[in-house]
Amino acid sequence: MSNQNSISLFSVVRLSPIKVALTWLMVIAENILLILLPLLIGYAIDGVLSKDFQPLVVFAACLFGLVVVSVIRRLYDTRVYGNIRVKLAETVAHNLRGADISAKNARLVMSRELVDFLENDLPALMTAGIQLVSIVIILATFHSYFALSVLAASCAMLMVYGFCHGTFKRLNGKLNDQTEQQVHILSHKPFAALSAHLEKLKKHEIALSDTEALVYGLIFSLLFVSVLGNLWLVNMLPNPSTGDVFSILTYSLEFVDTAIMLPVTLQVLSRLDEITQRLNRNELALNDKEASYEL
Repeated sequence: MSNQNSISLFSVVRLSPIKVALTWLMVIAENILLILLPLLIGYAIDGVLSKDFQPLVVFAACLFGLVVVSVIRRLYDTRVYGNIRVKLAETVAHNLRGADISAKNARLVMSRELVDFLENDLPALMTAGIQLVSIVIILATFHSYFALSVLAASCAMLMVYGFCHGTFKRLNGKLNDQTEQQVHILSHKPFAALSAHLEKLKKHEIALSDTEALVYGLIFSLLFVSVLGNLWLVNMLPNPSTGDVFSILTYSLEFVDTAIMLPVTLQVLSRLDEITQRLNRNELALNDKEASYEL
């Protein structure tokens, strides 16, 4: 592999490290403002009920700041990651310059998923991490049992995903193997071969989707158990205000919305793990595999 540039998520970030770091800073700022909203709404409710409108003004300012940061980040992200896609495609094309056109086309398309992850999925993962930590801390200020409830659900969720990581990687590998044959089949095979190819793609996609659905359903069930537990635990608070109850319930539901991002994003990482291994294969191994497609 001395004549190839190794490709990974880290190498993709190194194509424009300062600009990518700036997008991450904006994601962090956006999430700090976002996580404060339910708490500020609770303060605003209590303030309005007591004729004090200052908490409402603070909430409005936070909401306006969130909108401004979110819009600027999305405008900036599109330009930064668009340039990275071009640089990465050039690197992949250079590495695969001796490869068959079918595999080269498929892997050029797959390489874009690395940048898509940095642009779309990584901010979601950062959001999930920041919000989960914040939610645990904020719920702990009401009672430690609220925090322990969501922590237990998080651990159970990650255990479920851990058992399924290998399955996700294997299924994505089969799907990518089939995808790499598409251009070759379109160019050199009869229509019947194309129909068989499309049927195989459908079979692999269904297997992957079924696995995702089962894992998603199991994890969602675990998360909702923690929400129901927190609803019951509200009874342990001495004289909770309306704002307190609203904040606890809102953060508990926010925990479900946030935590479900983790297994979804981790499944994407399983796919990217398989893709980066595929992109970094040496040309001899690649040509041997392509030769097997001809048989």
